[in-house]
Amino acid sequence: MTPPPARPAILYVADPARHPAAHPTIAAALTAAADGDEIRIAPGEYTEALRIERGVSLLAWTPDGQDPPGRPAAVTVAAPDEERPGLEVTAGGAVVLRGLTVRGGAANRPAVRLAGGSTQWSGGGTVRGRLEVVGDAQAALRDLTLTGAALTGALLRTTGTVHLTDCLLADADGTGLVAGGSTRLELERTAVRGASGSALRVRESARVVLRDSRIERAGRSGLLVEDQGSALLTDCRVRECGGEAVRVLGSSPAPADPAKAADGTLRADDGVRLHGCELTDSGGDAVSVTGHGHVLLTACVLRDCGGAGVSAGDDARVWLADTRIVRTAAAALRVHGTARLTAGQSTVRDSDANGLLAADDASVRLEDCEVGECRFSPVHVGGRATAVLIRLRASGSPEHGVHVVGAATVEITDGSVARCGMSGLDVAGEARAEVRGLSVLRCRNGITAAARGPVRLLDCAVTDGERAAVVLGPGEIELTGGRVLRPGTAGLVVEAGARPRVTDLEVREAAGSGVVVAGDAEPQLRGVRIVRPGKNGLIVEAGGAGVFEDCDIAGPEFPAVHLGAGATPVLRRIRVQDAGEDLSADPGADPVVEECVSVRVKTALWPAASLPAPAASGPSGASGIKGAGPDEPAEEAEESLESLLGELEELVGLARVKQDVASLVKLMRMVQRRSAAGLAAPPLSRHLVFAGNPGTGKTTVARLYGRILAAVGLLERGHLVEADRSALVGEYVGHTGPKTQRVFQEAMGGVLFIDEAYSLAPVGGSAGNDFAQEAIATLVKLMEDHRDSVVVIVAGYPAEMEHFIDSNPGLASRFNRTLLFEDYDTAELVRIVEQHAASHQYDLTDAARAMLDTYFSHVPRDGRFGNGRSARQAFQAMTERQAYRVAEIDEPTEDDLVTLSELDLPELETQQTS
Repeated sequence: MTPPPARPAILYVADPARHPAAHPTIAAALTAAADGDEIRIAPGEYTEALRIERGVSLLAWTPDGQDPPGRPAAVTVAAPDEERPGLEVTAGGAVVLRGLTVRGGAANRPAVRLAGGSTQWSGGGTVRGRLEVVGDAQAALRDLTLTGAALTGALLRTTGTVHLTDCLLADADGTGLVAGGSTRLELERTAVRGASGSALRVRESARVVLRDSRIERAGRSGLLVEDQGSALLTDCRVRECGGEAVRVLGSSPAPADPAKAADGTLRADDGVRLHGCELTDSGGDAVSVTGHGHVLLTACVLRDCGGAGVSAGDDARVWLADTRIVRTAAAALRVHGTARLTAGQSTVRDSDANGLLAADDASVRLEDCEVGECRFSPVHVGGRATAVLIRLRASGSPEHGVHVVGAATVEITDGSVARCGMSGLDVAGEARAEVRGLSVLRCRNGITAAARGPVRLLDCAVTDGERAAVVLGPGEIELTGGRVLRPGTAGLVVEAGARPRVTDLEVREAAGSGVVVAGDAEPQLRGVRIVRPGKNGLIVEAGGAGVFEDCDIAGPEFPAVHLGAGATPVLRRIRVQDAGEDLSADPGADPVVEECVSVRVKTALWPAASLPAPAASGPSGASGIKGAGPDEPAEEAEESLESLLGELEELVGLARVKQDVASLVKLMRMVQRRSAAGLAAPPLSRHLVFAGNPGTGKTTVARLYGRILAAVGLLERGHLVEADRSALVGEYVGHTGPKTQRVFQEAMGGVLFIDEAYSLAPVGGSAGNDFAQEAIATLVKLMEDHRDSVVVIVAGYPAEMEHFIDSNPGLASRFNRTLLFEDYDTAELVRIVEQHAASHQYDLTDAARAMLDTYFSHVPRDGRFGNGRSARQAFQAMTERQAYRVAEIDEPTEDDLVTLSELDLPELETQQTS
């Protein structure tokens, strides 16, 4: 039988006078101890140079039993000279230290040196000199305070692993902590504070992991990584560093796209990674990456830095995901050299320079990012840099929104630029650009391009610019599709020497001329439509030329086409309508005119032609959107509030709705009077919920409501744009935001009416790739940004609309008034039929009216009942039956042709199964 192992001995270190059995020194106890023994040390200061060569435990101990549980007594080991550390652990077994504080002989020398074995140390720390972990030592340190060191507070260069938990490294006169060699270092809930140099330096092939830790008040960089080092920081804070918060001079390589790693995990050996971290108040860049450094930031916040938010140079690679950069003294994102930066779903705000600055041969890709409120251009791409911008949202700058110069190359897809003091997009020099689906709103100029490199502008929209919407200069430029709304001067300007190709462009309501062609310009325009320009539709200035084919000009204030002296354009199949003159020309103009026509033109040189039937879709041509037709009148008649309220009153039924609208009008008038008197206006939300079953007049009232707001002066135009889910929600990632923005811009100055709005937030949620929530979020933001320009009305069944409003806090705060559209009763349905009959020149007999009353009384009020729609269907059925009946009469009289009798009513069973 094998005897049990001997129990470890317990040795005591204390004052021999009081405890004769105790050892007088720790060194004496270590000499007497065997492997695995425990040494308990009484409180006090021991001037010794301890060397531990076997696995023992050194524990602070209170001989009189006064030590509270969990609080070790104060034991200080003081090194006797500068040459030797106060405590050294060499090769051996497991060493346990508890409650020991070590004071080294000099601040620039090691106070504790762990050179082998495995050490667990809790409580205490160092008060002078550094901690060294070298060789193959491993260490687990908890609740330590390391302070009073020079050069570095802790030097780790081991093949083992070092853990620091709930520790503090403070006030090192130099670097706070250096990890080198192949060290594996993990810090959890640990702070590195007040180092005069960098707080944490990772070099050679060391690997460092920080969780929920703090780096504060470093004199230089908070985190410095170089060589092949790597670091993973999760939920950490780096603040108030004199230099960069994070500086990477080199690192281990990351995967080709670490943001899309196959397993989605964060590893410490893939470059430098920060997740959920905050980098604030740095004197230099928040993140600086040069050399061959690879850095990934996810869900981070970088703010209030004295340099750039992220600076990448040399051959660096940087990835950003779901990261915010706020208030930077230099460019928020600066990429130069041959560096590459990729960012997704990230935000840049309040830069004192550019939002993004790309130069040299850098490469940038931004996807679903927002850049706003910058002192310089939100995006500046120069040198030979390449930038791919997908669904970028740029806004708020005194300069250009996106500025492309030098020999740079830019691709823009489905982005938006708003509120810029210069152009929304400017392409110059030898730059190359392909721009698709860009929306420019309220910039001084919309898009300006005068680059020698190819520039392609596809399906772009420019709205409410201060000056010209699109300015095209010399260069290889192509503009295809797109829409220009309400530019402050011209819609399209073609500068001298330019030869652009422009196809399928629509220009609406330009304050100046629709298209202006300078002298020595020769554009090619095909399929351009110009609606209601404040001056001419097309001006070709003196000496200008070009080919203009299949273009429409409607409702110009000046002659539709004006040619300056010596202008020699080719005008082919130009159609002018609703104009005073179709063509005016200065002496010497010599156009080629082929197949041009005029419609409703007072002074016409071109032959007249009839108009085709209006298109079924609105000007956007998008499914689910209804707007003004392409041949709408050139002028919209002004309407009085009294006439509009009278029109509302004439609608059948809707007593509560009429009362609610009248109350809103009174409130709006009061707000205007208070404003005119210089008084503060009460909060007023003009957005409404229309709750009711189908066919209860919601669309009709919405259209009247917009016209009423225009008459009151609270909307510019008051027109109605109808949209449903298909008009707002895209079919793939990134499609929804631009679709919603385009519909919203179509409604600028009027009412956006969203029918069946509850389909954007169905009860029980939705499965699969449903982007409706993105549509709601985009809509809420647009309503806030343009609260005085658009009124949004959401409509649908009462119960479903209540759920829809509750689905998003932003909706609940903006839609605080609901108008309830009650079902029509039988008498009201009969009146609706009577109105239809009168408007179509039919007469109802008394018997027909009585039979209609009986008919509607028995119509089932189930899910197929359509209220006013059912009344209209009944009227249509009566006219069809009357037509069949009258067709049997050989010589019908006029009364026969216009009379609807009880014989013409449809049978109730037919209505039920239709």
